[in-house]
Amino acid sequence: MLAIEEIEQLTPANLSPLTVLTGDDVGQFELMKSRFLEQIAFDPADLNYTYFDVKETAYQELELDLVSLPFFADEKIVILDHFSDLTTSKKRFLTDEELQSFESYLKAPLETTKLVIFAEGKLDSKRRLVKLLKRDGQIFEAAVLKEQDLRSYFTRYIKEQGLNLSVPVFEQLLLKSGFQFGELTKNIAFLKDYKGNASIELADIDQAIPKTLQDNIFDLTQFVLKGQIDAARVLVRDLTLQGEDEVKLLAIMLGQFRTYAQVRLLADSGRTEQQIVSDLSDFLGRKVNPYQIKFALRDSRNLCLDQIKTAMMILIETDFQIKSGVYDKDYLLDMALLKIASK
Repeated sequence: MLAIEEIEQLTPANLSPLTVLTGDDVGQFELMKSRFLEQIAFDPADLNYTYFDVKETAYQELELDLVSLPFFADEKIVILDHFSDLTTSKKRFLTDEELQSFESYLKAPLETTKLVIFAEGKLDSKRRLVKLLKRDGQIFEAAVLKEQDLRSYFTRYIKEQGLNLSVPVFEQLLLKSGFQFGELTKNIAFLKDYKGNASIELADIDQAIPKTLQDNIFDLTQFVLKGQIDAARVLVRDLTLQGEDEVKLLAIMLGQFRTYAQVRLLADSGRTEQQIVSDLSDFLGRKVNPYQIKFALRDSRNLCLDQIKTAMMILIETDFQIKSGVYDKDYLLDMALLKIASK
């Protein structure tokens, strides 16, 4: 069972005396945190709950609450949020002396206090304090899910939301969300607001879900390949005004052309679409989404391998020139788009 599913079984009554929510899958962690607070019926106005933001609270204040007896019930719940001192993050909010004092409390905690710790990121297993937490506490970790687990969870989640998605639509949703837990959760919410309980179609994915940077770079690549330089320039200007860096745009474009090259090489050697998916999965060491390969084959169908190679060389050379400070980044990117279009 996934950590987020285990959390859905919690109640204030069965909550462990020491609970830690952690993990480096940010989207999943935030959803876990939200679900956890719902499950324990957290109410900031309820005096049986105390919430402290570690990055903003003096340690002496939260320690005093830890060792204080509850006023209105037999037990109280104390929540320590943003406890990054326990993770591999370089952010530190407590001194060594304060961490030692906290460790001393954990060795002899108050029986009437249930302690909850939110520590986004990867727990630093080398720390003695973390070893103590793992030994005595219940740990819920938002680890990056394997693709199969991600698919299984969101297949159930979509049904719970009352949505109806066919297999191709679900695959497009996964691609659109980059197989990211947080993006999938957000995009499913967009679809629900947009279509309600009606059946979701492929067109709804494009209509309801905002374009990602990957989507915009795909459009940019298509503009360039079709010789629509003015449209490409407008899109580049919009992206840079939004804070995107030219080097990042080049890197994503290069990744797209690299995928085109890979599928064309395999297709030209007589490999079927299914065999291409299998070969690339073995080569890359991860499961390649078959719909991603289907779209790459479709989009590269009218390109010869020499064109793809030339585009890749132009992008690599431009990246080197930008990083060498030869000319302004916007000028070099513009020239690269012109060169690719002319080829």
